[in-house]
Amino acid sequence: MPHPEINAILIDLDELPRPLRTPGMRTVARNAARRLKEEDGEVALGIADELVGSDVDGARMVAFEIAFRQRAARDALDWRWLERLGRTLDGWASVDHFARKLSGPCWQRGQITDQRVLIWAGSEDEWWRRTALVSTIALNERHLGQGDALRTLAICERFVEDRNRLQRKALSWALRELAQRDPAPVEAFLETHAERLAPVIVREVRNKIETGHKLAKPSEAMRQRHAQRFPSSTASP
Repeated sequence: MPHPEINAILIDLDELPRPLRTPGMRTVARNAARRLKEEDGEVALGIADELVGSDVDGARMVAFEIAFRQRAARDALDWRWLERLGRTLDGWASVDHFARKLSGPCWQRGQITDQRVLIWAGSEDEWWRRTALVSTIALNERHLGQGDALRTLAICERFVEDRNRLQRKALSWALRELAQRDPAPVEAFLETHAERLAPVIVREVRNKIETGHKLAKPSEAMRQRHAQRFPSSTASP
């Protein structure tokens, strides 16, 4: 018999205004995680699993948010659960949400191995390949990781000659995120692979190092946001 919380979540989703917006879905997930606070992690992940398998609009995003917000579920995540919850990944939005909230932080916390992420990077499924790249973001975001050039670049190496637009953009993102924490190995990476990388990646990453933004001439608002986020940065203001 399905857990009663599943029906409660589906009712909450059904009552949201259409089209669905991210803040509304996050509110549904936050409320569900609060109600599930005392539940075992396996129970909470089982609920998330049922939601992922549902064809109800917004259920998958709520599932990912529950796995992220409910502490016991978050602690119980391993590669098997991640691959189970990620079985319906089908676009950049679902991949980036999954990798930013679940797989990347799990990797950063040591709940999955480097080898598992390398397996994803070599997958024939383009969405798992992007998951590997976007998972590196958690290693270098200031509120999560301490910066990890070795593991980040080990994944990036796998995509140097990949010309798939989605992977190319994710590779640029991964390198730019690391460059904010540790620019020297990123600069070395660019020097080593400059002739094999897509020119747009080289341009965006070098701009990020030099200006704090991937554009050559960021707007004043962008400059101010960068200065506020990284007040001690040596990049141009």
